[in-house]
Amino acid sequence: MESQPRGGTRWKRFGLVMVPSVAATAAIGIAFAQGALAASFAVSGQQFKVTTEVLDGTGFTQYGALDVKHNGERIPVAVSSFDKATITGLCQSVVVPTPLGNITVKLTAGNGSKPVEAQNLFIDISNLDANATFTNIDIGVSVDHTSKGPGPADGDAYVPGSFAQQADRAVLTNIEQTAWATSAGTFKLPGLSLSLHRGKDAECF
Repeated sequence: MESQPRGGTRWKRFGLVMVPSVAATAAIGIAFAQGALAASFAVSGQQFKVTTEVLDGTGFTQYGALDVKHNGERIPVAVSSFDKATITGLCQSVVVPTPLGNITVKLTAGNGSKPVEAQNLFIDISNLDANATFTNIDIGVSVDHTSKGPGPADGDAYVPGSFAQQADRAVLTNIEQTAWATSAGTFKLPGLSLSLHRGKDAECF
């Protein structure tokens, strides 16, 4: 089902837009517990932090889903997906417990003249703060009838017919987010830098 353009919308906090998607995960949890859904994506037991100066994406879709940790625990997430995205000033960090104490693994990219480029990008988010501008956004569409960006794949843990939203374009700035997983068809990282730090002081935020 094709959606008609309705102009642009701006929110100071992207979290306000995410509320219906995250709330819908309660229904997802019930369906999962009853065996109605199958998990297709297993994640580690740790979340990671990401900051970005600018994420400019086309073909945006967002919906509620469940990830499953390696120990079988089910995690509600809001999945944000893009057909294509460019990312300026990317920082990603995760704190890993080791016998030597906590070690922060930190990755940065896209800080020069060339931004990070991603295609068919999926981000499984538990928390996000940003400024956002959407072009031709549709809020409250059925997840099964999204047409502007990548939707759930076969086997993904989501409730058929549940809440979703989509837009022709989404521009997010000053992003701080916590996520369980990121996947992409292609992910180009110019100026990639990977470093290890003792403790937690080197986290992205």
